[in-house]
Amino acid sequence: MDVREFVKPKVNPNIPQISPGDTVRVSLKTIEGDKERLQYFQGVVIKMRKGVDGGSFTVRRVSYGIGVERTFPFQSPSVQNVEVLRHGQVRRAKLYYMRRLSAKQARLKERRERAIEQAAAQEEQVVPQGEQAVSQEEQSVSQEEQVVSQEEQATPQEEEQTSE
Repeated sequence: MDVREFVKPKVNPNIPQISPGDTVRVSLKTIEGDKERLQYFQGVVIKMRKGVDGGSFTVRRVSYGIGVERTFPFQSPSVQNVEVLRHGQVRRAKLYYMRRLSAKQARLKERRERAIEQAAAQEEQVVPQGEQAVSQEEQSVSQEEQVVSQEEQATPQEEEQTSE
């Protein structure tokens, strides 16, 4: 008999697909007395564990020079949202070596393929295709105006030189 037959963990739908090396911001529901608020924890995912209980992921950040790691279960109802800020390029599943690195050494390169996809999506949002053709025409017209204004500025100077 296997435990998986009896218990099927509910994965939190607010947690997107994340992987080690990603920089994430986790928002947690914190209850203090009779008040409820959101508390954020931002850092790099250094470990992901999958198991019978649904699994968990560990996020590490450095706060006031001290490394702080926090483990969040995937099925936890207190995790309100997980926002992926960057996708880091790593070649390991467990990033324990990050514990002994500091400052600039602990930075990770951004994953290339996802960075390109995000940049393309941002360009489409900023300039729609119909307006893009118009803006190129406007640029060519403005360049022609600059050339004409430079010619106009050059002619009075040439006239002064010839009159002397």
